[in-house]
Amino acid sequence: MLSLLLLVIFAALVFEFINGFHDTANSIATVVATKVLSPAQAVLLAAGMNLVGAFAGTAVAKTIASGLVDTSVVQVTSQVILCALSGAIVWNLVTWWFGLPSSSSHALIGGLCGSALAAADGNWHALVWSQAGDGGWASNKGLLWKVLLPMVSSPVAGFLVGILILTLLYALIWALARAGGRLARLARPRWVNAFFGRAQVFSAAYMGFAHGKQDAQKTMGVIALAVFGAQQSGVLDGLPGWLAFLHPDGGEQHIDSWIIATCALVMAAGTAMGGWRIIKTLGHKMVKLQPIDGFAAETASATILVTASAYGMPVSTTHSISTAIMGVGFAKNPRKLRLSVVERIVWAWILTLPAAGGVGYLLLRAARALGWA
Repeated sequence: MLSLLLLVIFAALVFEFINGFHDTANSIATVVATKVLSPAQAVLLAAGMNLVGAFAGTAVAKTIASGLVDTSVVQVTSQVILCALSGAIVWNLVTWWFGLPSSSSHALIGGLCGSALAAADGNWHALVWSQAGDGGWASNKGLLWKVLLPMVSSPVAGFLVGILILTLLYALIWALARAGGRLARLARPRWVNAFFGRAQVFSAAYMGFAHGKQDAQKTMGVIALAVFGAQQSGVLDGLPGWLAFLHPDGGEQHIDSWIIATCALVMAAGTAMGGWRIIKTLGHKMVKLQPIDGFAAETASATILVTASAYGMPVSTTHSISTAIMGVGFAKNPRKLRLSVVERIVWAWILTLPAAGGVGYLLLRAARALGWA
């Protein structure tokens, strides 16, 4: 049914909007915590850079659309996508309410996997676990290469790169102090805070760009998957002229321009709403940040996100920025890192995939029991 497809697209855009205000906090918490920008200024910066980042490639969207669910085993209907989105939205709202910076990315992937498994009556072959491509390791597909390994490696990388960047910056300041004369003046706390206060505006913009490049693409992939499934099932046959744009130009492997533009705009709008509960957790509760710390954390996190995007890996903005902040805190003083907050965040990460997947699975089973799917 065409109306059901339109409902799925609407639900996907609702998820994208929620993703915007949920993960806004993750991308701008440090620049707010260091008081370099006001919350309003930081949100506007993030919204603008999210919009730019969303147009900067579709590798992650293609992974979501064709690299996780085997459409030769299970038909990805509008009902499957709707239940997947519902699972992700429910988990996002729960974690947002409790101020936990969980991963919207993994919530979406978990919901998609759960509903696909339900549609396949528990057949695990419905999910693409590992599939080698012709281009070597970078082109490998499936949950193992594109989700599970990056889910472990990206937080570790965020922690280590955060430590590395801050250590290098401290080493540079130490070298300036040892040089004496005018150079030594640049190593004074007042000059350091002034310089990195300005530099953090650029690192925050870089982080907003990376967030848009990663997270906006995930919803693009879901919409593309839904539209492709609708085309396969004949839902798009005989569309009126004003809906002709719904026909996918390049099938499952192509993300249409209207999908990219719509997701980019909706995510930017959601970002403009903010997510202050999570900003408080990341920016204030975990470790006290100075501008140099915020610059190091944002640069580390954004670099990981941009690198992962180039390989089509849907990694978590939450994971990368949270662990980058942890790494910066550890580099400053390991004893000042508040492990109780870290523990809450880690548990949210562990639970996200199975929780969202479980909701997606149960919703589709319920829909089938009611004769809806």
